[in-house]
Amino acid sequence: MIEARTTRRAGAIGSTCVGWLFGGAGLAGLAALIAWAPLELATILLAAGGLAIAIAIWPVAGLVVLALIIPYGKLMALPLAGMDGVDLLVAATFAGWLARQVAQREIVIRLPPLTGAFGGFLWILALSLGVASSWREGIPELLKWAEFVLLYALTTQMVRGRQIWWVVAALLLAGIGQVALGAYQFLARIGPSAFLLGGRFMRAYGTFQQPNPYAGYLGYLAPVAASLALAALVQWRRTRRPEHLIIGAACGGTAILLAAGIGMSWSRGGWLALGLALVVVVGARTRRTALLAIAAAAAMAAILWTAGWGWLPPAIASRVSDLGNYVSVPDPARTEITDENFAVLERVAHWRAGLAMFDDHPWLGVGIGNYAAAYEHYALPHWYEPLGHAHNIYVNFLAETGIIGAGMFVALWIAMGFLAWRRSRIAERYRAGLALGVLGTLAYLTAHNIFDNLFVQHMQLQLALLLGCIAME
Repeated sequence: MIEARTTRRAGAIGSTCVGWLFGGAGLAGLAALIAWAPLELATILLAAGGLAIAIAIWPVAGLVVLALIIPYGKLMALPLAGMDGVDLLVAATFAGWLARQVAQREIVIRLPPLTGAFGGFLWILALSLGVASSWREGIPELLKWAEFVLLYALTTQMVRGRQIWWVVAALLLAGIGQVALGAYQFLARIGPSAFLLGGRFMRAYGTFQQPNPYAGYLGYLAPVAASLALAALVQWRRTRRPEHLIIGAACGGTAILLAAGIGMSWSRGGWLALGLALVVVVGARTRRTALLAIAAAAAMAAILWTAGWGWLPPAIASRVSDLGNYVSVPDPARTEITDENFAVLERVAHWRAGLAMFDDHPWLGVGIGNYAAAYEHYALPHWYEPLGHAHNIYVNFLAETGIIGAGMFVALWIAMGFLAWRRSRIAERYRAGLALGVLGTLAYLTAHNIFDNLFVQHMQLQLALLLGCIAME
């Protein structure tokens, strides 16, 4: 027994010495590199080194920083093909979590909800890759969804207790930063001339280069902030404790700012989706609020039926009045193109191309990530330039993965909604509010994804973090 203890102690001392040796060598190498590197590179290396140490000590720090930098992924491109700083941070966070498990000599993995659904979804995507004409386009798209699943699983393993609110706060803080940038672009008219609004304002686009993805990014977060504000106000009414009022005011102010950012994007899909998300956030709380939400929706429908859009400010009325064109579906190949109908015709042209791909390849589509690669064979006259996706996530999945992949995506989406609903009924007050906010986020994405693809530029990682925060009991 004494010999065994001595052996273990010697092994521990040896491993500690090796660790210090490698750590000292690494610090010496980093110091030398910083001393000889240019100032900008040295600053980046120093920040990266500090973050690596923080992740090694507290792996959740990786998730918090990730929540803050998601909007800046395209600004942190790496020499590795298709990778940027966000991808690197996900990998570093996983490595930090795994290293900590190994150091504790115990790897504990708790299977989170949706494990089977996510596994089946990735398997179908990989299966569709077998029929793809371009693996160069397909593999990055498959890896994107694998990264989504990995981050969801990591969040469920790592985040506990108050750590949830560190991640949520970082997401909302990043959203506020994007609203501030968008407001500057909107008011100072900073951006391409195509984004000008009557010469007075500029459509906000943040760091996303386009207004619609910018609105989509904020749309992930606005329902969460609104739901947490309502949860805090309910708590304050019950307890009259001032901290709940402070939390409610902070989250309510954040929700208003995020909604204002969506407004400044001038995205019709974003406006429509935000309205639906807020109805869900309010209506899903209790039977009374459900009746209130239904009554409000009915009143709005009655106003639109009798007065049309004329009661709105002229600029907004003209912006939303042509939403009906998506229903009447004009023929993009035979309709005269004007500045007013260009956006509608462009989307409809890409929808029709995607549906034609599905018609020719109904089971597994043209392959994950291969919409743009196949587009030239299905492009309508006058619309020969592919946009990378079908500007409709449902058409996009039908085109790229066929009825099997699209059906699996819809089933997974319903499972996410059921998870959020169930957690909202069994969790404590603020966790229940967060779960209802995630349900609102899913409602937002369901609607806005009819007009766009909001699983680009790492935006989907926000959903992975939010789902991970509510998944485990």
